[in-house]
Amino acid sequence: MTDPQLLRSRALRANFTFAIVLALLVLVPAWSLHYWQGFLLWAHFCAWCTGLTLYFLKHDPALAERRMAAGSQAEELASQKWIQAYNSVLITALFVLSAFDAGAGWSRMPLVGIIVGHALVAAGFLIILITLRQNSFAAATVTVAEDQRIISTGLYGWVRHPMYAGALVLFIGIPLALGSWWGLVLVPLLLLGLVMRLTDEERHLTKHLEGYADYRREVHHRLVPGIW
Repeated sequence: MTDPQLLRSRALRANFTFAIVLALLVLVPAWSLHYWQGFLLWAHFCAWCTGLTLYFLKHDPALAERRMAAGSQAEELASQKWIQAYNSVLITALFVLSAFDAGAGWSRMPLVGIIVGHALVAAGFLIILITLRQNSFAAATVTVAEDQRIISTGLYGWVRHPMYAGALVLFIGIPLALGSWWGLVLVPLLLLGLVMRLTDEERHLTKHLEGYADYRREVHHRLVPGIW
């Protein structure tokens, strides 16, 4: 494993870079210094990202290192490269369209909608936090570690992909928190991206991770308990 100090430095630099990119995505399209919804979402989002990073650097540095390699270029499977490229474009568009919509005044989001949006963002991150605590093998790419084992308790006893469930909640909350109704039109396309990713991932895990086929038979729902 990477030296702890070096890992911490890399992780915090990555968070700082992400914070700058996110600021550009949510503040520039609105083109207004009065866009408080954008500033608030940026602060809320970055607080969660930084908090999660610091938590896992302390409590599970192996997981923190696994999640350093992310994005389409880090994927080993050709199918996941294009799926993640698709998802990356749509996630970027979710922030940009929502901010542009709010800045242009297309939407009139009531305060309660913005509050609900932040509640969903917090809920999505909380689901992701719980998932990562329960599964130290949850890398940011589709891969199988040498010592990886099946996790079937906790959230994994409800759905096979709780982290993607948390991401879906996040995707719904982001446009609301940014004050945009139009941003919600991208959520079905992001849901499609999640479905493509997890179905392809399941094919890979069934083939390469011992016991995963049995786990699929035990836990029937992939993303939403009681639905699918």
